[in-house]
Amino acid sequence: MLNDQELLRYSRQILLQHVDIDGQLRLKESRVLIVGLGGLGSPVALYLAAAGVGELHLADFDTVDLTNLQRQIVHDTDSVGLSKVDSAIRRLTAINPEIQLIAHRTALDEDSLAAAVAAVDLVLDCSDNFSTREAVNAACVAAGKPLVSGAAIRLEGQLSVFDPRRPESPCYHCLYGHGSEAELTCSEAGVVGPLVGLVGSLQALEAMKLLVGFGEPLVGRLLLIDALGSRFRELRVKRDPGCSVCGSKHA
Repeated sequence: MLNDQELLRYSRQILLQHVDIDGQLRLKESRVLIVGLGGLGSPVALYLAAAGVGELHLADFDTVDLTNLQRQIVHDTDSVGLSKVDSAIRRLTAINPEIQLIAHRTALDEDSLAAAVAAVDLVLDCSDNFSTREAVNAACVAAGKPLVSGAAIRLEGQLSVFDPRRPESPCYHCLYGHGSEAELTCSEAGVVGPLVGLVGSLQALEAMKLLVGFGEPLVGRLLLIDALGSRFRELRVKRDPGCSVCGSKHA
C-alpha cells in the first residue's frame, strides 16, 4: 500500500488516468537496473527515483571527474573523486528517501551481470561503449528482461526499447550487429549536456511506460534525435531471425 506521504509525494503523477494508484503501486514494487551513471544515467536515476520506482540498482565502476559535471547532473563539485555510485546514492536519497538503492561499484563480468539482470524487472543501458551495450543486451535476452537503450554523441542521440518478452521485438544486436571498434567516446568527440539530458529523460519515460503498462513503448522503433536542427526521426527496426543473440530465443 501507499502511505500518506507517498500519496502526497506522487499526487501529480497519480492524477494521470494512465498511472493512478495501481500504476504507482507497480512502480513501488518494481526493481530497475541502471548501467552507467554518467550523462544518460543521471537523468534516468533522478527521474525514476522521483517517480517512486521502489528499488534502483546502480552500476558504475568509475569515479566522478571534473569534466563530468557539464552533463552528469546527478553529481556535483563536492563529488569529484568519489565513486559515481556513492555520489548518486547521496543525491537520490536526498530526493526520495522512500526508495531502496542497491550499489554495484565494480565492473560487472558475465556472471555478475547475469545475476544483476536476473534480480530486476527492467534494465536501462546508459553506458558509453559498444562492448558494454552488447553484454547488457545479451544478458537481457537470456533473462527475458526488457532493455531501454540510449546513446548520445556530439549533437546526435538515439533511443530504442528491446523487449524479449515480445516475439516481434528485435534486440540490440539485430540493429547494430558487431558495431565498430573505432567507436568514438564523448571525451574524444564531445557532447552537449542538454542532449544527454533529453535522451536520458526519454529513457526514464520509456521505463515508466513499461513498468506501469501504459502507452506505446519504442519496441521495434529507433528514435533519432538531431539536436542541431531540433528534429526527431523514427525508423522501423525488425527482428533478425538469424541474429546470433536473440534468433534462437524466438525459434
